[in-house]
Amino acid sequence: MAHRIDAHPAPAPRGRAIVLHPVLPSAAQSARAPDARLREACGLAAAIDLDIAHAAVVRVDRPRPATLLGTGAVERFAAVVADARAAGAAIDLVVVDHALSPVQQRNLEKAFDAKVIDRTGLILEIFGARARTHEGKLQVELAALSYQKSRLVRSWTHLERQRGGFGFLGGPGESQLEVDRRLIGDRIVKIRKELEEVRRTRGLHRTARARVPYPVVVLVGYTNAGKSTLFNRLAGADVVARDQLFATLDPTMRAVALPTGRTVILSDTVGFISDLPTHLVAAFRATLEEVQSADVILHVHDAAHPDADAQRADVEGVLRDLGIDPQRDPRVVEVANKIDLLDGDAGRAAADRAARAGGCALSAATGEGLDALVRLLDGRMTADRRVVAIDVDLTDGATLARVYASGEVLERHDDDRLAHLQVAIGPAGLARLSRRGAVAA
Repeated sequence: MAHRIDAHPAPAPRGRAIVLHPVLPSAAQSARAPDARLREACGLAAAIDLDIAHAAVVRVDRPRPATLLGTGAVERFAAVVADARAAGAAIDLVVVDHALSPVQQRNLEKAFDAKVIDRTGLILEIFGARARTHEGKLQVELAALSYQKSRLVRSWTHLERQRGGFGFLGGPGESQLEVDRRLIGDRIVKIRKELEEVRRTRGLHRTARARVPYPVVVLVGYTNAGKSTLFNRLAGADVVARDQLFATLDPTMRAVALPTGRTVILSDTVGFISDLPTHLVAAFRATLEEVQSADVILHVHDAAHPDADAQRADVEGVLRDLGIDPQRDPRVVEVANKIDLLDGDAGRAAADRAARAGGCALSAATGEGLDALVRLLDGRMTADRRVVAIDVDLTDGATLARVYASGEVLERHDDDRLAHLQVAIGPAGLARLSRRGAVAA
């Protein structure tokens, strides 16, 4: 598969790493090939600027409670780490692309004589490095603390110590581990309260947007599917768009004018990924709420990716978890992206498949097919319209403006008090006007 070159200069590596993808017997029926999973794990490691010194798929016939990996595999990769150190190219980190228990993580660190993190820890590192907004940072910290709280046993060497005191931080006989757990628990409670306030504010913003007759169009998709590039094309924005996993973490919104003059609010969201840590699924609930309340959901997928079908299935699974049926919900529109990386036959096949699903195929990088998506959005905005009579007080200029923005005014005549309008309008726009107190005949 061809790869698009990123125009951004490569940052200096943060360290050398080994990436291991264990294949357990339970993964035999996985829709994604082990080599593809390994490539994705390497992409995750590269997303935090790690230099991948070695990467391997590791077959695990019988997972060991102590190390997950078999004895032979542990010895083999311990030798790789030791040889690299002897050659003056030390390995700083071993990434295991699977969930590890605290005991397994500790034992592997002893065996490798190097720091070990699992898939959850790696994704948390990425999110911690990329979050920019206050909400995003809170969400990441909550996820990281929840993860850390369950793993305190692995990192402390002073657990035998007892802490006395006056009861401010710990009562008599309270161990350091208990203090640390309690302090983390207190911080988690505080963050959750702050996030509830953030969610309340976001709810108020959604209520305010409901008063403005602008439908919300949300971009969703697997990480690195090209959502941010498409967002920039549609909105003329400069959101970070790189050939990199999780380049976008914080939701971004812009107003976009369609060719008919109708305005929509376009929202870019964090990309989904398979086996997303449960800590992060819970922590990013507020971000996902934007998807649940959207008027149109553009499911952007990388049509040129060898695992496009598996990635699409992963995203559809997340949508179902949000109560959105991607097969039946009319708001979901399939957008096959990166067709510029396909040959002619493959590109036409992707376009035909997307069209049959009521969507379209395009290249956000080159702009090919973008007009079809804009026309599709315009059609969605005008679908199910009906002509209604709306009476608005002439002194209510704000509602009059919203009537004109919500639908197409076909006829108008005024008397001394009211403007009488015949308007072609969709159900969403009509609902917004009803909340504003306009009277529909």
